[in-house]
Amino acid sequence: MKYSEYSAVVVGSGAAGLYAALKISQNITLPEGILIITKSTLGESNSKYAQGGIVGVLHQNSNDSIKSHTEDTIHAGAGLSDLNVTKSISEASDEVINDLIAQGVNFDTNEDGSLTFTMEAAHSIKRILHAGGDATGKGITDALAKAVMNDSNITVMENAMTVEILVNAQKECKGIIVFNELTGEHEVVYTSALILATGGAGQVYKYTTNPDGATGDGIALAYDAGAIIEDMEFIQFHPTALAASPNSKNRFLISEAVRGEGAKLVNKNGEEFMTKYSDKRELAPRDIVTRAIYSEMKQEHSSNVYLNASVIDSLTLSKRFPTISKRCIENGIDIRKNLIPVAPAAHYTMGGIKARIDGKTSIKGLYAIGETACTGLHGANRLASNSLLECVVCAYELADYLSFANLETPKKIDEGIKKLIDVYSRSANGNPYDTDKLKSKLKDIMWNNVGILRNKESLLLAYNEIKKLKNDFKRLRRCLNKDEYEYRNMLTVAELITESALNRKESRGAHCRSDYNQTNILAEHSYIDSSNEKEVCYA
Repeated sequence: MKYSEYSAVVVGSGAAGLYAALKISQNITLPEGILIITKSTLGESNSKYAQGGIVGVLHQNSNDSIKSHTEDTIHAGAGLSDLNVTKSISEASDEVINDLIAQGVNFDTNEDGSLTFTMEAAHSIKRILHAGGDATGKGITDALAKAVMNDSNITVMENAMTVEILVNAQKECKGIIVFNELTGEHEVVYTSALILATGGAGQVYKYTTNPDGATGDGIALAYDAGAIIEDMEFIQFHPTALAASPNSKNRFLISEAVRGEGAKLVNKNGEEFMTKYSDKRELAPRDIVTRAIYSEMKQEHSSNVYLNASVIDSLTLSKRFPTISKRCIENGIDIRKNLIPVAPAAHYTMGGIKARIDGKTSIKGLYAIGETACTGLHGANRLASNSLLECVVCAYELADYLSFANLETPKKIDEGIKKLIDVYSRSANGNPYDTDKLKSKLKDIMWNNVGILRNKESLLLAYNEIKKLKNDFKRLRRCLNKDEYEYRNMLTVAELITESALNRKESRGAHCRSDYNQTNILAEHSYIDSSNEKEVCYA
């Protein structure tokens, strides 16, 4: 087995991972460098496909304020957003956005050169910055990936999947085990600063806007290592994913910004319906719009509703949404004239590894940032475009924190870690599982029972079915290939979501239970601590 040492290791190469590696390199002189591990190629992530934009509470936007953004976030979060976290991230946005510009991110500007701000749902004013019209995530990740590739202190390992976190008896992270897909071998990487930036878990659902790699790897790994997991019941279903074909599972996102520019939701008869559900109509929080669309689909026995973007000026459409226009044209839809078929799809994981703004988790030396982390910003329902902001602010704060940390790699490894490494040194027995079939079955279970609407009966059914799948899968540690490792992680995350949903006996934000329509007065977070016999508690 191959062994290596790095001062810091970043798992994941979306906006959070790339920016963290870059800022750590710029802030600290590290004797053994930084390693970025990605199970695909550099920059492939949920971040890359983020269309709408990034929140920027900037000094130059005199109409905005920290107070206004904080109030919008807390309102959308249904009472679960942490006030101090929200204020801190909002306050940091000006400095971090300007640093992104210095790193080469080109946000869209007006004719006079000033930054362009736009509106999205549940925001009280225009504060969303975008790049390339509707390719903000790509604009950010491309610029950061270019800077990373030009940084001699950063090494990139592609097509490699982290499969185990090495934690000693004192609950200190000492490194990881990596499965190298190109060689088929396992490798050990020692480090004193392991940063999980692995993104979300949309792929546990049948319909999702997430790319194939969003299988909840970081959450599953951290849980198995004994980290505290928080608020997993809160899965955001984006209301408007392209439903050009009922059979398409990975659905292209039709950004909320389209509704922000004035597009209207209509039923199969072309009738607007959002006035029945919210006085904010198309710009209501995502959970409300999603349930409204779901209700209309049920009433009409249809697989989608429609988004009418033809009410927007055609020049604005082509300039503001070139990516969406192109994808719709590929599906025979001219958004200047035709209605866009849309339906909800799993989009964002609000819960995750319990972490502070600087990434610190309940395990020493283990950090989590981006969608895989739960800082308390998003609460029960994420406010649009807060996610990219959280990614970069937490990466920035983490790099600042590590500037004062001792990042010497471990010199002594205990017997428990050596025994765990030995498990991965051995050859695995048996034939490969049909993971495509197994993943499909799990996705169906989650979509049908732990989806937009839930109840005790459906959740118990899902929980028992997931348990059965876990019992039938005999390789819950050492696996044969990447697909098996992904399936292993998906099972863990699906169980966490379902267990948390069963224990939250109320409807709040994105967690909607038909058997508990009322929201409780007390807003509490749910925690699952695997080191304490998987106890679910609220605090």
